Amino acid sequence: MDVESRLKDLPAWRREGEEIRRTVEAPDFPTAIRIVDAIAVKAEELNHHPDIDIRWRTLHLALTTHDQGGLTELDFTLAALIDAIAAEHDA
Repeated sequence: MDVESRLKDLPAWRREGEEIRRTVEAPDFPTAIRIVDAIAVKAEELNHHPDIDIRWRTLHLALTTHDQGGLTELDFTLAALIDAIAAEHDA
């Protein structure tokens, strides 16, 4: 998989080793939690779960496929869904 070309479609994401990462700034803390809730629903549907660090209204997200030892299509699928969720919440 050509990670760099896949990231061109996901400009908010950056590669760090075998992960892709993004930071989301929500308008406020309750919105940040709603974003996490929406991500959780999609993550469960895909059975693919991001690492999420919540700091007030800032979310730090990291994706990798641990059982595959690196990045897979699932990571990029969930990243695109996360982008859509963030946009729905004006983040």
